Amino acid sequence: MAKLMRSLRKTHESLSNSNLFNATKQNPSLFTSKLHPVSRITTRNCVSEMRKAAFEDNISRLIRREIQYELDHFPSKQLATKFNTFTVDEQPGEQWIRLNGKFGENEDIKVEATMFDGSIPVSKAGGPGQDVKLHISLVINIHKGDGEVLEFLCSAWPDSIEITNLFVRGNEKKHSRPYFSPQFKELDDELQDSLYEFLEERGIDEKLAELLHEYMVNKDKTEFIRWMETVKSFIEKK
Repeated sequence: MAKLMRSLRKTHESLSNSNLFNATKQNPSLFTSKLHPVSRITTRNCVSEMRKAAFEDNISRLIRREIQYELDHFPSKQLATKFNTFTVDEQPGEQWIRLNGKFGENEDIKVEATMFDGSIPVSKAGGPGQDVKLHISLVINIHKGDGEVLEFLCSAWPDSIEITNLFVRGNEKKHSRPYFSPQFKELDDELQDSLYEFLEERGIDEKLAELLHEYMVNKDKTEFIRWMETVKSFIEKK
């Protein structure tokens, strides 16, 4: 009787194994999902991590290549931090620079200049086609002691400065509601010329415009490289 039971058990196990083999042969994923669920998840995670690492390595490689290209073809310059009576204050990571200067005994001048914020098409020198003329916006504050502030809004082109508006404002200690003057070009021509001479006398002229453009070309390249370095550091951070 015992021999008969052992024989029946072996026959049952054999049939079960045979059925499992046939089912697995027809559906291979059945064996993996039934017998090794942890191994399948681990393998999938490993593949996902490898793809992520390869993707991030590729981004870092492209950024490094771009940084090296900029350094090779457009090296940064060490520019002067003083110009006439002005001291240049450049803020890394910002889109502007500030110039602080004096005129006479009690007149303070502050010039804030943006990075390039516009352009106009111009004829290309010495040949057909078009080039661009870059634009910088300026805010010029001139004040004497605790009195009102003359605020000039200007456009700085590579070889000239153009006044677009003039405001009279209260200084930090004296607040007021300013009258918004007419557009500068609506003023009398002789008055316009006199105000240009007023700025030129204080060193705000075409030479300053040239200096600002040189600074902004350099700053534009420096900030671009700094931005790429920041992105690369973020990508590579573990």
